[in-house]
Amino acid sequence: MDIKRIPLINREISWLYFNERVLQEAADATVPLIERIRFLAIFSSNLDEFYRVRVATLSRLTGLNEKAKEILGYNPKKVLNQIKNIVVKQERKFNDLYENIIVKQLAEEKIFLLNDKQLNVAGGNFVKTLFREKLLATLVPIMLDNTTVLPELRDRSIYFFVKLTKEKKKTYALIEIPDNLSRFTVLPETNNLKFIILLDDIIRYSLEDIFFIFDHDNIEAYSIQLTRDAELDLDKEVSGKFIDALSKSLQKRKRGKPMRLLYDSEMPHDMLKYR
Repeated sequence: MDIKRIPLINREISWLYFNERVLQEAADATVPLIERIRFLAIFSSNLDEFYRVRVATLSRLTGLNEKAKEILGYNPKKVLNQIKNIVVKQERKFNDLYENIIVKQLAEEKIFLLNDKQLNVAGGNFVKTLFREKLLATLVPIMLDNTTVLPELRDRSIYFFVKLTKEKKKTYALIEIPDNLSRFTVLPETNNLKFIILLDDIIRYSLEDIFFIFDHDNIEAYSIQLTRDAELDLDKEVSGKFIDALSKSLQKRKRGKPMRLLYDSEMPHDMLKYR
């Protein structure tokens, strides 16, 4: 029997279908709401690790010659394209589920997720006090100019890409969001209603406290996150010869190759083009 004629699903594609099952659990209305939120977190965490190890390994294999690809049994470039198409569809499902279903059901339970633009006076004062007491001293902006490229971003760290505008002049900066603090803060209750705000929005609400020394009329901040090649976390299912060859090439690199960049969908075009 010719093994090439047997219809097989590439194991990376198969893994993505497994992760979609996690997403299906999050979409299941019979699952308790808190568990559905946990499934969303698991889906996202799984995808990060998938890019750090499995996609990274595929990326390293794209330079193989045709004979090596024949031995491997598939073309890494084609599999990478398949992965991209599947992940885009899955992330659309994720966003739709979170924004249009989970958030609304939390509201039905009198739990509201607020952003920096939805704070009332009391909530704003609470956030400002919290920021000045616990956050301000830990944030160090990295100022950029149009002649320099973005500095090396840490793997899986969340950053704010900031734009300060004064008439036609634009100044850019980076702020790393602390990873040793809770991403969520519970605001004081009002009329038995619970309010939660993300750490990112606390910082965004208080940007003027960070950049007050810079002359500007407007300030904007958008989240970005880079996932890097996990480098030495080589996929053990790749043959030993490939692992040896890849290990030697890794010794020449000090930092993992970027695998995926996530960014705020509302980021302006001029910021997306910044290099």
